[in-house]
Amino acid sequence: MAFALRRASRDGGDPTPPPSADGAMTLMEHLRELRGRMVKAVIAIVVCAIISAFLYSVILDLLSDPFKAAVAKLEDDHPGLNAKLTINDPAGPLMLQLKISLVTGVILSSPIWLWQIWAFVVPGLHRNERKWSLAFALVAGPLFMAGVLLGYYVLPKGLGILLDFTPADVSNFIELDKYLNFILRMLLVFGVAFEIPLFVVLLNLAGVVSGRALGKARPWIVLGTFVFAAVATPSTDPISMLFLAVPMTVLFLISEVVARFLDRRRSRSEPAYDEIDDDEVSELAESHDPVDDRPSRLDDD
Repeated sequence: MAFALRRASRDGGDPTPPPSADGAMTLMEHLRELRGRMVKAVIAIVVCAIISAFLYSVILDLLSDPFKAAVAKLEDDHPGLNAKLTINDPAGPLMLQLKISLVTGVILSSPIWLWQIWAFVVPGLHRNERKWSLAFALVAGPLFMAGVLLGYYVLPKGLGILLDFTPADVSNFIELDKYLNFILRMLLVFGVAFEIPLFVVLLNLAGVVSGRALGKARPWIVLGTFVFAAVATPSTDPISMLFLAVPMTVLFLISEVVARFLDRRRSRSEPAYDEIDDDEVSELAESHDPVDDRPSRLDDD
């Protein structure tokens, strides 16, 4: 070991000290670890993006299906409807393929780069914090995917309502790039909205909000949920708003039940200080010190 250190010093390199027994790391070691994990995450995204490029036609059909379904449904009521997806740029097809491949690569590689973030953060957490953070990480992924799937299911209905406003004898040619931006925003809003109840439970665990406070503010929270759904959905139609607001309300009610359960669990293990009267005598004041009970020679005198 000493020979390796002397050799590194002689060669002008920076000798890497051995890791400590408790796993503590210096700032440079943390930066090296962060660099390594970022490189692994970028490599995973690039590899998944290359794989997605070979599946470009399949992914494009998957993204175009909601528009085709909406147009096919409207053509029964409006035979003269002329709505198509177009590209108005010579370099548009290439940029579109690169954009779709990169976004798909980020989504497909999300388990890898999320794991790299988790592996970098988890050594600095306590054992209890690791348990809760792992549980929330396992719940957050399925909730986000459920929101994305619901948004994909709602897309044809929202697009059909918007395309129905097209005047007669007017063609509606939509740029494919703008259409994809619309879809991504729609799916992202649905996915993030499904994470809000999870943050409510996190705030309850942190002691910021209690289940009782959530119950008192329930009418305003439900009203705010519908307002958020009306503003956040890019389609601005009532169908998409209801499809987003109703599941969010149900998830909020579930999070309120979970918060009340956690509050009840904490109240069993912690003293209820809010139920003690201000004038009540403390148990410490009523206790006697054995030293005070010993007889004194002054009493004999």
